[in-house]
Amino acid sequence: MAAENCLITNEWVCGEYLRTRGEELTDATLQHVGITLAAVAIGLLVAFPLALLARRWRIVAGPLLSLTTILYTVPSLAMFSLLLPVFGLSVAVVVTGLVLYSLTILVRNILAGLAAVPEDAREAARGMGYGPVRMLFDVELPLALPALMAGLRITTVSTVSLTTVGAIIGYGGLGNLIYEGMRSFFKAQVLTASVLCVVLAVAADLLLLGVQRLLTPWTRKRGRA
Repeated sequence: MAAENCLITNEWVCGEYLRTRGEELTDATLQHVGITLAAVAIGLLVAFPLALLARRWRIVAGPLLSLTTILYTVPSLAMFSLLLPVFGLSVAVVVTGLVLYSLTILVRNILAGLAAVPEDAREAARGMGYGPVRMLFDVELPLALPALMAGLRITTVSTVSLTTVGAIIGYGGLGNLIYEGMRSFFKAQVLTASVLCVVLAVAADLLLLGVQRLLTPWTRKRGRA
């Protein structure tokens, strides 16, 4: 009887809420995951050539890094509001804002990873006849992966968190449920959606950590030594 009435008594922990709102929770979670994946993927595609540009022309590096830092300091509510006239009331507003936020972390980490590649590795590659493109993908990027993956992990976790702010325009995934629950003080909805956000962030970080360990087996051997 208590389990059935927890919605009526507005309890924080309510199994009946999970049973009756499963489809709603699933849809919100899928939207949250979709927005996060799109933002991180596009952010990586944009950050990579920007980092290469900054590395190639040092005069560009300072202004570029300053610009990405300034973008990161813009409050999320203001960022989404500024993008509304461009994209209208659509999911593109949220994704674009999250992409802009991701650049400051991704660009810096890609640059740091490439800068940490030992010069003797480059010299050896040149001696074997590697050109710039082949050296980048076969030598430099594999050695830069630890720094790159660290940036990707931070970006993904922060994107999971910032996606909730998209609720202000109706595209916040689990943030929609948190926002609606706070307005009506629906305790079970607020707690459940918040816990799911934390679970998504932790799961994404662990997944990327596993990918990093698979792609950089030499770091595990070094750690055991």
